[in-house]
Amino acid sequence: MNANFLQTPIDYLKGVGPNRADLLKKELGIHTFQDLLNLFPNRYLDRTQYYKIAQLQQTNAEVQIIGKITHIKTVEQKRGKRLVATFMDETGSMELVWFRGQKWIRENLKLNVPYVIFGKTNYFNGSFSMPHPEMELLEAHEKSIRSAMQPVYPSTEKLANSGITNRVINSLMQQLFLESKNAFAETLSKPLLEQIKLVSKKEALFNIHFPKSQAHLAQAQYRLKFEELFYIQLQLIRKNLIHKSKIKGYTFDKIGDNFNTFFSDHLPFKLTEAQKRVIKEIRNDLGSNAQMNRLLQGDVGSGKTIVALMSMLIAIDNGFQACLMAPTEILSVQHYNGLIEMCNKLNTSIELLTGSTKTSKRKEIHEKLENGALNILIGTHALLEDKVKFKNLGLAIVDEQHRFGVEQRSKLWHKNEYPPHVLVMTATPIPRTLAMSIYGDLDISVIDELPPGRKDIKTVHRFDANRLKVFRFIRDEISKGRQVYIVYPLIQESETMDYKDLMDGYESIVREFPQPKYQVSILHGQMKPADKDYEMNRFVKGETQIMVATTVIEVGVNVPNASVMIIESAERFGLSQLHQLRGRVGRGAEQSYCILMTSHKLSADAKTRLETMVRTSDGFEIAEVDLKLRGPGDMMGTQQSGVLNLRIADIVKDSEILKIARSYAAQTLKGDPNLTSEENIPIKNTYAQLVKYRNIWNYIS
Repeated sequence: MNANFLQTPIDYLKGVGPNRADLLKKELGIHTFQDLLNLFPNRYLDRTQYYKIAQLQQTNAEVQIIGKITHIKTVEQKRGKRLVATFMDETGSMELVWFRGQKWIRENLKLNVPYVIFGKTNYFNGSFSMPHPEMELLEAHEKSIRSAMQPVYPSTEKLANSGITNRVINSLMQQLFLESKNAFAETLSKPLLEQIKLVSKKEALFNIHFPKSQAHLAQAQYRLKFEELFYIQLQLIRKNLIHKSKIKGYTFDKIGDNFNTFFSDHLPFKLTEAQKRVIKEIRNDLGSNAQMNRLLQGDVGSGKTIVALMSMLIAIDNGFQACLMAPTEILSVQHYNGLIEMCNKLNTSIELLTGSTKTSKRKEIHEKLENGALNILIGTHALLEDKVKFKNLGLAIVDEQHRFGVEQRSKLWHKNEYPPHVLVMTATPIPRTLAMSIYGDLDISVIDELPPGRKDIKTVHRFDANRLKVFRFIRDEISKGRQVYIVYPLIQESETMDYKDLMDGYESIVREFPQPKYQVSILHGQMKPADKDYEMNRFVKGETQIMVATTVIEVGVNVPNASVMIIESAERFGLSQLHQLRGRVGRGAEQSYCILMTSHKLSADAKTRLETMVRTSDGFEIAEVDLKLRGPGDMMGTQQSGVLNLRIADIVKDSEILKIARSYAAQTLKGDPNLTSEENIPIKNTYAQLVKYRNIWNYIS
């Protein structure tokens, strides 16, 4: 079929007209025939079975029955009237009842003619009745294109109130199939259809809208889910390949003194096998004359910073500069302190640039950057300012990248003649299925083991009633010289309430742990940056034993002596946030603990989150559970809500299909990168249409 037919505006479909077209566009985003065709049903009413009146059971299931109306009467009731018809088949009789639209129904009902009725039954005083049944003459029912299983389409209140019911959408769909003669072009290659045993495109489309049976429906759904995921993956993998062939990067072919000296003489601990593997992957990228575009995933404490430093040393050995950008001042200061300690034995210069860097210092940094005297610059968004100019930026590392917008990142790329190599780091484990779909155009490295000597953090769930025991435990730990975090939730909408909770909590802690024996720090979002730094530094230096804070400390604060993390109202936190907070402890050699405090009132989801935290500390397992609970949109935070606007597939439920689709997409491009072979023509044409009318970035926000 001509692809242009499907791009016809919906106004031109018989039965639509300007008013309906307007509503369909506004309410369901249906602008063209193609959009209507891709409006897939939410669910189906199984109308493959006909019941006899004598077989009816007292359930709330919807049933269909063939019979005749023998009698109609109007019955007066307290408010208004009801219309009652006697409906019979060869096994018995029942009543059909209408409370609305009686005049029209009475005029249109035919006596002693076979009807098919459909609806929910009620049982009262020993007999069945059906209120407001769907009715169709048996003769029309048998001719109808509508299948035995009836689709239920997405709708809105406005559509229903304007008379665009499910039945209307169903009839528009029938009209579309009549006008198109179901001549829909195939969109996948013959070998693919044969290898995966998929039904044809036109069969799939017909059976998704008018399935004759559960089996036909299952085949249609599988085929359409595979196709949707296949094209997303094809686009992502192709983007990556084009990126590698077109976007040239600086070739770092030398592994020189800085890298070798650090590796042989100054490594603070032995690298894990996972770290060695990841460094090798990065070395290959940097030496390949294509721009590196790699995502580095590693759980809290897995040693990403060492990998980042060794990558930066390769850039320096090849005569280039490197930068590391972090989302918060606290985190960038911490990176700076950690790296300066590791680099002080090497001949490299490092500086820190944040919003609170003094003007005179800024000037000095700008000059050193431009004349090449500065090797590594670490900082916050301040690195993106136009004044910040590098002599030759060769590697940009972005930490916790989901906190930076695309525009912000692209500013870094334009500070040079060629874009620098890019390494994106995250301590938020992203489930494999989501990573394949959102970061599918990046190469992915995973550090999946913790450095030796790290003890697992013991995690327990305690109710508020156990608070005194928890306080006793805190005292014991402090007496051993340890430090403690107590974290309160902070949710934007209820900031005043949260602030009150935090202050109440702080006051009760100060009462329980009085001065001068105990010192308590406090940290929250409403404090000035200088005050935050002052409180944080007191805790880092061990001058205070307890840090009462909101989630400000979620990412990156490193205090090896802190061994207890207490999370108040833990039921109000998401799983990944709980996991991130737990990662603030367990950084020293001592046994660490995480205590999740909650009230007794817990939702089912909250229970699952708490049980998961107590059961495992594997960030990837936690991320998989989180994805199942929250769905892909929420996983990536609000700025990427609706992460995947998929029409029929679901990356959580269909993760197996996603893996198959990605491997076939990769295989197809490997054998035929430009999709020019005879057998791949359907794929090439579909791909071109997709790029033209619905780019990958419409799927991925």
